[in-house]
Amino acid sequence: MARAQSAAASAHPASEEQQDPQSWLPRYQRMLVIRHFESEMQHLFLRGEVHGTTHLSSGQEAVPVGVCSALKPEDWITGTYRGHGHALAKGTDPEALAAEMLGRATGVCGGRAGSMNVIDLEHRLVGCFGIVGGSIAAATGAGLTAAREGGVAAAFFGDGAVNQAYFHECLNFAAVRSLPILFVCENNFYGEFTPMSSVTAGGSIAARAAAYGIPAQVVDGNDVFAVHGAASEAAERARGGAGPTLLECETYRHFGHSKSDPGAYRPKDEVERWLGRDPLDIARARLLEMGASEANVEGVENAAREQIDRAIEGALAAPFPDPGEHVATEFAP
Repeated sequence: MARAQSAAASAHPASEEQQDPQSWLPRYQRMLVIRHFESEMQHLFLRGEVHGTTHLSSGQEAVPVGVCSALKPEDWITGTYRGHGHALAKGTDPEALAAEMLGRATGVCGGRAGSMNVIDLEHRLVGCFGIVGGSIAAATGAGLTAAREGGVAAAFFGDGAVNQAYFHECLNFAAVRSLPILFVCENNFYGEFTPMSSVTAGGSIAARAAAYGIPAQVVDGNDVFAVHGAASEAAERARGGAGPTLLECETYRHFGHSKSDPGAYRPKDEVERWLGRDPLDIARARLLEMGASEANVEGVENAAREQIDRAIEGALAAPFPDPGEHVATEFAP
């Protein structure tokens, strides 16, 4: 049974930044942008505008925003097939991402990547990977570059990936080489349709890090403040040469695994508990507690909605690529 809250929700002392609402309003806006983007992708798919499959990250916004807000622009990340939120959190333009979903020439990959395979090297997104665990291997490679550059790499992956060879091989390699990597598990408690508890031995993902001498922490993945705090500490250790960290961020997707999955296998009371801990609601309440005005919060909410409205309008108006004219550009120097 999925837990509705992590016992290690906020084990970090509050920094000056953590108490400044002005530094958090843009992060709240980024979470809203992801939520609105995913809602629009669902609508466009139902209209027949988005082809192929889609995996929505609604409900998991606090993890990519919390982690990416602890990184620097020059740091690398890798995402999963549920990667729209990863891309947007790292800085990918919403209109370019929407155009990519629609197969348009102005897409971030020229309309060729679709939903699961987005690359945005300008924002150091190595790629999103349809192969379960592929993001772990790619981030480990990026970690070698980050070690030379003095930066950090972060891998996002789901709970299903921890039973793949990628997870064990890459954690071992990263520990041996003391690579500056954040291994970020978005534990939403289901690998597609299967409860994590029925396929993952030991009952704890974070505990697996001990076998490799890697520090690990269980984090409330619906609390962007807790995620940011844990990621900031892990990134600081990595930059200081202390090697990788595993963060197990407990969260919950609001939709089924993909566009064809109604999610009927999840108990109704479980779903209701998690929907009652919406990461957007948690962030909004915390902002008001910190002293942000209702007007400022509403201004950010309106700005996020308008940003996505403009992005979708622009993407729908963009042309489809002409194979004779539009060549690959994402790997150009």
